[in-house]
Amino acid sequence: MKKILIPLFSVAVMISCGTAQVSDGASSHPVSTKHNKAFTDAYNMIKADDLKKNLYVIASDEMEGRDTGSKGQKKAGEYIVNYYKSLGVSHPKALGSYYQKVPSDFMKKRGGGNLPDSENILAFIEGSEKPEEIVVVSAHYDHVGTKNGTVYNGADDDGSGTVAVMEMAKAFQQAKKAGKGPKRSVLFLHVTGEEHGLFGSEYYTDNPVFPLANTVVDLNIDMIGRDDPANRGKQYVYVIGSDMLSSELKVINEAANKRTNNLELNYKYDDLNDPEQLYYRSDHYNFAKNNVPVAFFFDGIHEDYHKPTDDPEKIDYKLLEKRTQLIFTTAWDIANRADRIVVDRKQ
Repeated sequence: MKKILIPLFSVAVMISCGTAQVSDGASSHPVSTKHNKAFTDAYNMIKADDLKKNLYVIASDEMEGRDTGSKGQKKAGEYIVNYYKSLGVSHPKALGSYYQKVPSDFMKKRGGGNLPDSENILAFIEGSEKPEEIVVVSAHYDHVGTKNGTVYNGADDDGSGTVAVMEMAKAFQQAKKAGKGPKRSVLFLHVTGEEHGLFGSEYYTDNPVFPLANTVVDLNIDMIGRDDPANRGKQYVYVIGSDMLSSELKVINEAANKRTNNLELNYKYDDLNDPEQLYYRSDHYNFAKNNVPVAFFFDGIHEDYHKPTDDPEKIDYKLLEKRTQLIFTTAWDIANRADRIVVDRKQ
């Protein structure tokens, strides 16, 4: 997550022993019952061991802290792309590859100094019934690089979000292979340049591969693998922005939570006037300022935030699994419900 505050532009699923069973009775969770087995099978593809395996690569010293446009970040990007290829998940046809170039000049004009060219990474599963409507699941895959010979691995920030997006793609692809792919299209968006100024997500929203008018939601994940001092040992996640633009998104997310791992949803930072200004500090904001509903999932500011000690062995992988399952369930509902969620509020 970006450390320095950015300028303001205006100021029933029950889980038991790791197996999901869909409860049919709740009207607030309108996914058709014909998708129950597909959902269950997909949901159960999300596993702590797989998250851990990918994170130990993404947050390894070999990636040199994944600074924007660096050799290490590009190596991490190659790993992510090869992962999607192994799943059989392709890129948007209009893009022609998994990469959307984010030019150095674009970042320089926004205070990015002399950052080299970098890339967003986009993987895509086309919807079966409403392919023109896009559900975005996003995370930044850059971090702060190497300083004085010390690698800042960024396992939580935002290695955790990166591997969560990858794991959700695997789950959606499982459903597609079973003939029950999402009705709406799902874009798995790994953005660059977040730590320097939310550059990758700004570039995407300025140059969208799919029209923002057709973008239903952005579920953004930035640090979901740890706990903060105020919530030590708790099963929780901070949720920010889910009712800022849509009266339905927060309801959908809370229903998904009750039907899965029933985490404590903490809304401490869900306030435009919160002193930490977290609503403005990660990539979802570039969607929100374009009137796309967003929800930002976050674990808080812990003692290893932006330090070289943010390493993969400190991640709580079971909690990372639960949070990923929650976000997947929310995305599944939004992708498969009859009507797209409303945009009926203004900031």
